[in-house]
Formats: sequence, C-alpha cells, structure tokens
Amino acid sequence: MASRPLPAKPAGTATQQPVGDEGEETVEIVPPPAPEPAAKRSWLSRLKSGLTKTSSSLTGIFIGVKVDEALFEELETALLMADAGVDATTYLLDALRQKVRSERLTDAQQVKAALRTLLIELLTPLEQSMVLGRAQPLVMMIAGVNGAGKTTSIGKLAKHLQSFNQSVMLAAGDTFRAAAREQLVIWGQRNNVAVIQQESGDPAAVIFDAVGAARARGIDVLMADTAGRLPTQLHLMEELRKVKRVIGKAMDGAPHEILLVLDANTGQNALAQVKAFDEALGLTGLIVTKLDGTAKGGILAAIARQRPVPVYFIGVGEKVEDLQPFVAAEFADALLG
Repeated sequence: MASRPLPAKPAGTATQQPVGDEGEETVEIVPPPAPEPAAKRSWLSRLKSGLTKTSSSLTGIFIGVKVDEALFEELETALLMADAGVDATTYLLDALRQKVRSERLTDAQQVKAALRTLLIELLTPLEQSMVLGRAQPLVMMIAGVNGAGKTTSIGKLAKHLQSFNQSVMLAAGDTFRAAAREQLVIWGQRNNVAVIQQESGDPAAVIFDAVGAARARGIDVLMADTAGRLPTQLHLMEELRKVKRVIGKAMDGAPHEILLVLDANTGQNALAQVKAFDEALGLTGLIVTKLDGTAKGGILAAIARQRPVPVYFIGVGEKVEDLQPFVAAEFADALLG
C-alpha cells in the first residue's frame, strides 16, 4: 500500500507539523468541532439508526440469558448474518471465550461489554486520519463500482476539505457516463469549486490536464473521479492502472491518496472489492457509504481482519454532514446498541 496517514488526534483538532527539511506543513483531517453537543448527538443517532438491523439482532442475544455455549452459538449466527464473515467471527468469539474464562464473567451484559471492547480493538487500526499539505496539489484518485455513491462522496468530501481551508478542484474522469459528469458539475457548483471535464475522450488525459490546471492555479487538493467498474472487468481495471501511471507522469509522487468508495449494503462482496482494487492500485483509504438502512455494518470487521485499509470516512445519508470521519468506538457502540 501507499504511504499511511498519521494516527488520529482527539476530535475537534486540525494539527500542523513540519515535514522534511524545508519545513513544509501538513494538516491532519480530524472531525471538525461540532457547533454544539446536539450536532454530535444527531450524527451518532443517525449512525445508530442506520445500523439498527444489526444492533437489534446482536443486543437481543444478551437479554435475560445465561453465559453458556448457547449464547456463543447465537452470537456466532448474529455476527455472520451481520456480514462479519467467518474469519472475523471466529476471531471475535475465540477472544471473547478467553476473556469470559480469564475474567470469570457470569453476566450476559458483562459479556456484551467485553465484546464491545474486542470490537473496538479490532476496528481501531482502521481509524486513521487523512493528512493534507504533503504536496500541492494533493492528488486523490477516487475509485469504486457503479452505484457505490462515488460521485456524491466526492462532493461531500470536497465540502469537508473546505472546512479545513483547503482549495479544491474536481476532475471528471468518468468520461463514459454523461450523467456522472453532470452530477460532478452540480457538486462543483454547490461547493463553488472548478470541475475539469471533457464530453468524451480518454479519462487519463482529462485527469492529466486537471493536474496541470491544479498546479497552475495553486490548488490544495485535486480529486479525480474515475469510471465505476467491477473488479472482474479486467480491461477496465487495467485502464485504472493506466490512469494511476499517467497521474504519476503529470506530477511526481502522485496520486497521493487512492480511495475506494464502498457501498455497505454489498456485504462480503465489499471485501472482495477492497482486495481487488488494493491489488490493482494500492489503496490508501476507504469511504464506506449507505450505512443508513439495510446495511449490516459487520463488513468493517471482515475488512479489519483480512485487508485493513484505513476507513477515512463513513456515510449515513444524503446530506453533506452525513459523511463523517470513522471512529471505532462510535461504530462499535452503534452496532451493539
């Protein structure tokens, strides 16, 4: 994988620190300070609501039951149904059994609390912050399958970056679908940022031109959209590799971030996508969308076990504020009620 961002700092801070011999500054993205506690409560409420399907099945297991093998069997079924996958489920249950024995837990609520601790430990490595200011422009290449919410996530992320006083430019690298370009232009207008586009042509050429334009205008962050595709479409995955190579020719060291947008509703298929895109491109981060309905959430546990690419942001709805940095403890609390 490409370079990793710095560990997260406490919520509500944006840190700067010197990098290299020339004293360049980096800015680390962390959750911006909420205007009031109600805003934070609203976000947590929406996250919990989005994961109701999983939390209701998990929390019900611990009500009025004995701590015995039947409890673990029910928990195993619930975790598998929540898309945690066999590997993560086995890992969590083995660790939980050991914890129950070593700490002599006899109450089901104690077991639930122990599961929360283990889940946070498993997910915490995914909780990393994106670092800005390493280059100008910082070039982000955004990938994902059709319908994952890629273009919408780009628009929301642009707004989030602007809250850190970053100037942003978008590149419409999805030249196959006119609707994708139009949607990106709309987001550009909403956020008052320029969108580099062509009605047809080579995606790599569009993004190459966008890198040049961003450098000439002194833009802080360039986000390049790419055409949605399935990882099984080998010729299209090869085109993504070409886009990455061309970005590198346009600017040494670019792209600095390669993000994959995932639809949380796709279950174990999301893990397959992470593996395929990581092998093809070397992912630096994930944006997990649509945790706002039928999504089960356990897929993040599967990703943490098998391909722990940082989860920069999660989304629970259509509004700009519905895209927020991933925090392991918040996510575990929402899953376990």
